[in-house]
Amino acid sequence: MVLLKNRVSIFVDGNNMFYAQQKNGWFFDPKRVLQYFTSDPTVDLVNAFWYTGIKDTQDQRGFRDALISLGYTVRTKILKEYYDDNSGRFSQKANLDIEIAIDMFNTVEQYDRMILFSGDGDFERAIELLRSKSTHITVVSTEGMIARELRNATDRYIDLNDIRNTIEKEMVDSR
Repeated sequence: MVLLKNRVSIFVDGNNMFYAQQKNGWFFDPKRVLQYFTSDPTVDLVNAFWYTGIKDTQDQRGFRDALISLGYTVRTKILKEYYDDNSGRFSQKANLDIEIAIDMFNTVEQYDRMILFSGDGDFERAIELLRSKSTHITVVSTEGMIARELRNATDRYIDLNDIRNTIEKEMVDSR
């Protein structure tokens, strides 16, 4: 009997996930995420991407290097400052949605299943198109931070809190 491989790609919208984790009050470990989704011996991880906005080229350098050493391909974009008329404050944003979508479609022939860590409804159409190519899509986010459109477009939704015990970053006791 031949076991078929499940080729999997993981896409992490780093900024979106930062706010989801902050809302939950805990953070996940990027290494444990990879372990969780590849623990089945029939799973073959073909790609893992991490997208994040940075203040300058040295921002988050240690974290980005750690991600690369774990096997992630890290995509960055310099944060842009915007003035919010409603709040009267400046905010920073590095919208990487287009980079994520490009990588999803550019690598679609390499994977059978895709795991997207994001709650951004802007991915709805991309997910619909990828599903039409017989790609199985899992979206990981958290309640209150996932767009209804995205949740409805996906094959499977996983709430971060449901897998917390297996992916949570272990806090180091500094005593």
